[in-house]
Amino acid sequence: MQVKFEQFAAASMLVDPNAPPRSNGELLFARPWEGRAFGMAIALSKKGHYEWEDFRQGLITSIAEWEATHCKDDPDWDYYMRWLLALERLTLDSDLISPEELEQRTAEMIAQEKTALSAIQ
Repeated sequence: MQVKFEQFAAASMLVDPNAPPRSNGELLFARPWEGRAFGMAIALSKKGHYEWEDFRQGLITSIAEWEATHCKDDPDWDYYMRWLLALERLTLDSDLISPEELEQRTAEMIAQEKTALSAIQ
């Protein structure tokens, strides 16, 4: 169940051409880490670590950077990779995490994803 801030954050992106992917109106996460990154961005903003608009603008910048160097129909497009980049930049710029800790936690998450995928196969 979404509370007021989560509703605001999601609604603020609905009319944006760079809005999160949806299926039948529901947010669509193809990989577990996508939902975690989405939730982390909202939770950190809700706790006052940064303004939601700062994250949204960072996401727009991240998408624009990708679009400047790729064709519009490039199959390598990955919305949540752009989301993750915006989140990483903002958490580093806000001194919420050090580059070393970010690298360590990223490696841990990748290892967990690989373990989970191996268990499925």
